[in-house]
Amino acid sequence: MSKIVNEVLAANRDYANEFGDKGNLPLPPGRHFAILTCMDARLDPAKYAGLSEGDAHVIRNAGGRASDDAIRSLVISYKLLGTREWFVIHHTNCGMELFTDDIMRDLLGSSLTTASLDDKGLWYDTGAGPGSHEAKHISWLTIKDQEESVLEDVLRIKSHPLVPSNIPVYGYIYDCGSGRLIEVPAASEAGKAS
Repeated sequence: MSKIVNEVLAANRDYANEFGDKGNLPLPPGRHFAILTCMDARLDPAKYAGLSEGDAHVIRNAGGRASDDAIRSLVISYKLLGTREWFVIHHTNCGMELFTDDIMRDLLGSSLTTASLDDKGLWYDTGAGPGSHEAKHISWLTIKDQEESVLEDVLRIKSHPLVPSNIPVYGYIYDCGSGRLIEVPAASEAGKAS
């Protein structure tokens, strides 16, 4: 086994030893809300939103974007598990700001090896092919402007035909430098319940 596997399994043994009665937590989130946020390892929604196990649903993907799958999860969250409020939380210094769909498609078309970033902020491929042109069929949901992307995602969620109008959707940006959540007023306004 790899070092990482060993570390994860050791941490899990420690966690399981202190698990207590968490096995009795109910399936629906106790605080009746959900967060859609980025998968960035610097973000800990449990800490920045004061969550304990069983409190809320946390849906994560690259950029915290309102993809079809994220919306699928949010719809399940309210329809079957009773969440009544949702947050879209993007963050500063997001990796999704560092490339475009075309850059990602070109890199994957060249090879499937991990790419590198040069000192000028340009991505380059470090491997030899083969790559795959399947990347051209994916919208990578990159970000040019954090406030705009939060607003765009809130609007996409609110306008989705499977999302009831009485669910408020709040828009925020997590500041990686301070740990603060900064509201995007236009997004929260667009996300008001009606």
